[in-house]
Amino acid sequence: MIDQDELVLVGKIIGTHGIKGLLKAFSYSGNIQSLQSAGTVFLKDMKGVLSEHVIKSITAHAGGFIVGLDDFTDINQVLPLNGSELYVKLSKLPAPDEDEYYWRDLIGLAVVTDQGVELGTLVDIFETGSSDIYVVRGESKEYLIPAIADVIFLVDLPDKKMIITPLEGLLDL
Repeated sequence: MIDQDELVLVGKIIGTHGIKGLLKAFSYSGNIQSLQSAGTVFLKDMKGVLSEHVIKSITAHAGGFIVGLDDFTDINQVLPLNGSELYVKLSKLPAPDEDEYYWRDLIGLAVVTDQGVELGTLVDIFETGSSDIYVVRGESKEYLIPAIADVIFLVDLPDKKMIITPLEGLLDL
């Protein structure tokens, strides 16, 4: 049995593609190379049941990807997979470069300014064309923090803290 702490959520099945059992997936990472190198994926269906599958093919497609799995060759086999979450083993992913982090490691960090002002907790991340945006939820306000070097001063994973240097007006939005 696989320990779910070993798995990284990388996408979600959003539909089928064609009639030969291919799946359309929304990508949370945008990094198709990581999936190609993983070799296998885990699908968690709507009931929470986890199953492992060998990747037969994977191609980029409209902000996500089209994936073929060895077990499936017909649209009728994959229709029930719509809405399933797509995971890979953390050990199969390449190590992040310096100053790069897996989203799963950032979610939950306390976010503080370089002046010591506690903003809240990093609760979500979304991609834009130029950089990721960190959603930080405080007691009474939500902040959208761009993940750029001019703003992110320090990421301290052991202490579960991120220190930012806010650009002028950033916290007023």
